This record gives sequence, C-alpha cells and structure tokens, in this order.
Amino acid sequence: MSKKVLVVDDSSTVRQQVGSALVQAGFTVLEAVDGLDGAAMIAANSDIALVICDVNMPRMNGLEMVESVRKIPISATMPIIMLTTEGDPSLVARAKLVGAKGWIVKPFKPELLVAAARKLAV
Repeated sequence: MSKKVLVVDDSSTVRQQVGSALVQAGFTVLEAVDGLDGAAMIAANSDIALVICDVNMPRMNGLEMVESVRKIPISATMPIIMLTTEGDPSLVARAKLVGAKGWIVKPFKPELLVAAARKLAV
C-alpha cells in the first residue's frame, strides 16, 4: 500500500505539480485548498504519512495550520514540510518552532521534493 501525502496549497497549479511528482513516485495524494481544509483532512485521515503545506493561504495560513494540528494527538508528530515562495529566515525559524520538519522554496525541483517525501513519510 502506498503512503498518503496531503498537499495543502491554495494554488490548484501547485497542488497538481506536487501531486503529479508524488504519484509518479508511488505515493497516494490527498489535496486541501487552505489551512482549515488541511486541518480537517488531517483530523479525518489518521493514516497520512506526510503533509506538504504552503505558508501564505486564505482563511488559515500554513504556520497556523501546523500549530493547530500539533495539538491533535494523531498528528502531533506527523512530518510536515513547508513548500512556499517565502525564504525569510524568521519564517523558517517559526515553522521549525511550531513543528515543521522541512522547508522547500518554490519553484521546486520535483526530484528534491520526492527525495524529501521518501525521507520523511512515515
């Protein structure tokens, strides 16, 4: 059975690009359009092996989502990678503080994203 990866991004193009790279690598991909949707998907799917999440999204941003899901027992240690156009060191530090395991800047190289997913998906 392939591992499930949740891709949380308000851009359908990014979700499609990430999803395509991960499906080709053998992962099953779920999608969410923002942090609220992502948090709901995580709460409903205890078998998610990895979350890949944008930072800047409407309703609930990615860092707020990470903070929120860390309070849910089933997702307290779930690996989360931030995938974003932001490279600000203070944001990277905040992401690590709230529990993100990695930070990839867009545009991304599919092979690097897949390598990170293979390393972190549990």
